[in-house]
Amino acid sequence: MIKKQKCDDENLDRWLLTYADLITLLLALFIVLYSMSRIDAQKFERVSTALNSVLAGSPTILSGKGGVLPLAEQMRLRNLHQLRELEQSISKYVTANKLEPEIETILNENDLILHISESAFFEEGKADIKPKAKEFLRSLSQMLSDLPNEIRVEGHTDNIPIRTKQFPSNWELSVTRATNVVRFLVEQCGYDPQKIAALGFGEYRPRFPNDTSENRRRNRRTDIVIINR
Repeated sequence: MIKKQKCDDENLDRWLLTYADLITLLLALFIVLYSMSRIDAQKFERVSTALNSVLAGSPTILSGKGGVLPLAEQMRLRNLHQLRELEQSISKYVTANKLEPEIETILNENDLILHISESAFFEEGKADIKPKAKEFLRSLSQMLSDLPNEIRVEGHTDNIPIRTKQFPSNWELSVTRATNVVRFLVEQCGYDPQKIAALGFGEYRPRFPNDTSENRRRNRRTDIVIINR
């Protein structure tokens, strides 16, 4: 009888050990699953924060390494998003008013550039803004009103010299055209004069080689550059 009781006790101990091992394994499994769910939640939170920062103007943006980007970089990314929206608005206006291909928009990391052909704004060899161009500038001024960006208005010509009483060279023509656009935006549209400047480059910054009449036509342009700062 004594020996039988001892065997029963040993079998009971083995069952308890097996049960304890099973509970331990289940506990470990739940800990791993919980840890994985916490990691995913944290990753989701980081992605959500970064997206909200770009799209909604949250105070911080996380870099790819999980750190917070410098304030200047945060502002640049937010402003780039604003410029992308501005480009879409300008493109819709251009399409609706059948201004293609006279007005072309190019967005990059540094700025949004509006390439405006001479024929859209001016008569050949002149610097008076056309009425239809004034309508576009009024609409553009409204689109720009909420942006803090600085703007450059650049006048460009082809390489054919101009020698008139009003414009002794392409320098004067390009500068006068750019200045007239700036004055219209400031004086007629109420644009902030501290955020805008006029430059004339004459023939010295062509987009295309001045070797055909078509290329020369495309080089005669006014560029409105919205700077991403």
